[in-house]
Amino acid sequence: MTTTDIRHKGFVKAVNNSSLIVTIINQSACSSCHAQGACTVADYQDKEIEITDYKGDYKVGQEVTILFKESKGFAALLWGYIVPFLFVMLTLIVMQSVTGNELQSGLISLAILIPYYITLYFFRHLLKKIFKFELEETD
Repeated sequence: MTTTDIRHKGFVKAVNNSSLIVTIINQSACSSCHAQGACTVADYQDKEIEITDYKGDYKVGQEVTILFKESKGFAALLWGYIVPFLFVMLTLIVMQSVTGNELQSGLISLAILIPYYITLYFFRHLLKKIFKFELEETD
């Protein structure tokens, strides 16, 4: 099985001694059509990405290509959306069978997300090592 990369064009926003901050513009597919003037500005999103391991000399404003392994994207989807969804559903089912109160079960099942995302926040440095963005080398 070959690994594929997700590529995004971006611009260097800042150059630090140990990292680059790159801004990418994420736009929806419909915003690139001929009727984009009628679309809302919400279709465009600027995202900043920190890249720690890079080679070469980059300057602010330089166009670069960011790479991210597709398999890592699926892992990010798993930890960011699927696992919390499963926690909410499991908590809802268990609490509904224990308490019989729908409101209380719903609130507790949503509240379970607070410790989950706080835990992810505390492990963000580990997650940065796992979900690493890379720069595509230009010739």
